[in-house]
Amino acid sequence: MIELLSAATGPATAASTAEPLASLPIWDLSALYVSMDAPEIARDAAALDAKAAAFARRWKGRLNEAAQADGANGLGAAVAAYEEIEELAGRLGSYAGLLYYADTTNPAIVKFFADTQARLTAMSTQLVFFGLELNAVDDALLADGFTRDALLAGYRPWVEDRRKEKPYQLEERVEQVFSEKSLTGAGAWNRLFDDTMAALTFTVGDETLPLEATLNLLQDADPERRAAGGAALIKTFSDNTRLFTLITNTLAKDKEIADRWRGFADVADSRHLANRVEPEVVAAMVAAVRDAYPRISHRYYAMKAKWLGMEQLNFWDRNAPLPKAPQDVIGWDVAKETVLSAYAGFSPQMAAIAQRFFDENWIDAPARAGKAPGAFAHPTVPSANPYVLLNYLGRPRDVMTLAHELGHGVHQVLAGKQGTLMADTPLTLAETASVFGEMLTFKSLLARTSDPVKRKALLAQKAEDMINTVVRQIAFYSFERKVHLARRDGELTTEDINAMWLSVQGESLGPAVKLNDGYEVFWTYIPHFIHSPFYVYAYAFGDCLVNALYAVYENAAEGFQERYFAMLSAGGTKHHSELLAPFGLDAADPAFWARGLRVIEGIIDELEAMDA
Repeated sequence: MIELLSAATGPATAASTAEPLASLPIWDLSALYVSMDAPEIARDAAALDAKAAAFARRWKGRLNEAAQADGANGLGAAVAAYEEIEELAGRLGSYAGLLYYADTTNPAIVKFFADTQARLTAMSTQLVFFGLELNAVDDALLADGFTRDALLAGYRPWVEDRRKEKPYQLEERVEQVFSEKSLTGAGAWNRLFDDTMAALTFTVGDETLPLEATLNLLQDADPERRAAGGAALIKTFSDNTRLFTLITNTLAKDKEIADRWRGFADVADSRHLANRVEPEVVAAMVAAVRDAYPRISHRYYAMKAKWLGMEQLNFWDRNAPLPKAPQDVIGWDVAKETVLSAYAGFSPQMAAIAQRFFDENWIDAPARAGKAPGAFAHPTVPSANPYVLLNYLGRPRDVMTLAHELGHGVHQVLAGKQGTLMADTPLTLAETASVFGEMLTFKSLLARTSDPVKRKALLAQKAEDMINTVVRQIAFYSFERKVHLARRDGELTTEDINAMWLSVQGESLGPAVKLNDGYEVFWTYIPHFIHSPFYVYAYAFGDCLVNALYAVYENAAEGFQERYFAMLSAGGTKHHSELLAPFGLDAADPAFWARGLRVIEGIIDELEAMDA
């Protein structure tokens, strides 16, 4: 999660980090391709075009007939052929994307990425018919096909998942236009945002810094450095608000057009459908979190202001380290051992999978110019392996970021056996393994820490991480709703968007945080608003889910690990209700969200008791 985790790492000077961070790993992408000019790329691209054309010739207009057959002429064979195409496209797209996010300013890489996207879009446009015709197959024929055709039966979860999109699909020519225009529409605006963010610089004293390093200053122990970082961010963001306002208006209008054509009633309904989660479940979660603002974020920031000797925190003090908290840079080997030992304490299998990321160079860790900010884990394709991108600077939260992304990586490895079509998990559950990995690491560190100062720092860091993951992300979701709803009525000015941002930030952070002049433009740099509208609530969903899940683990008899791995291995083959049922959890129950939020309140209670 790029915004949250990039903002959660601390600063590090060249002198202080040179030795501990001297040999950070750089990923080896050869499991995909060895280089941009590898002959295998041209070979696979040509094969992809040929396969797509042959698929269209073989199956277009024949899916209803195929549903009544089996074997080589059956619908199962068609889905299997489609999966082969998706696997090959995923390999090419993943390689181009990973190269790009490791160096977004290299002209050759940028061209390769753009050309690959264009080729994949053109290919996928030929296959638009498949989803439409699949959803047009008669229910009775399909039910009979699942019984008769063993190959089709194996794809049943994927087929049934696709059929949920049937009410929102358009006729083929319109879908083709939507597909082809995505490159010059939303895709182009996304790329403009990325290129702009990569090129931004921030002046702090005599230094000229990129975004990642400037955000890290908000974690500095020196209040003057934090203030200077905040001022630099305000200056550069403010200088570019005209462009960011245009991008936001354009993408919000683009989404409104697509939603209107497809028949989505609410601005977030398309995201709920993609997440395979009911709107009322999301609404219950949002209501529970907003109701808990005073008990969680408002209370915590009031305590933190007192710890820092302030009546109110400036916005740049929100994630400041506690007084006397250790400020040592954590070397890569220490971070690796910390996470792997925490994972091993839960399950040797989990640690063994995570170990492969280090042994086989599946991690790109150094922060460098041109690299995408933040962190992510990319599953690529089941025939290869996942990759993790970090911007590791040696702060405690960087260790938690490593634990988080390795959790994703473990999940992706386990789910890979479901194949290209069914490995992906809906976003609401995609954060489960990552947040669980963080919790394991936090609990392991806490168990080893007896020093009161260090223990308080650990608890405070965890409280802040949870607030960033739950409270802040729901505030982001509320902000997006305001923007997209208002955009339906016309163009938004920068002042309009600024006011919406301040309203949700004031509500979520509470009176102990001062929203200083200039903070109103901080919506500009959040990439989720651009790339994945309404994505952000998945983080809160995942955190609350893991809080409840971890409580089950701590009180469970033997067998929890087996159930947990079964959940991760299911990939996208089951609904969240099916995956949570073995643990006695139900996201549709309002008590579920209260249970998760109580875990955060409990940590704040412990911190409050330490001050008594």
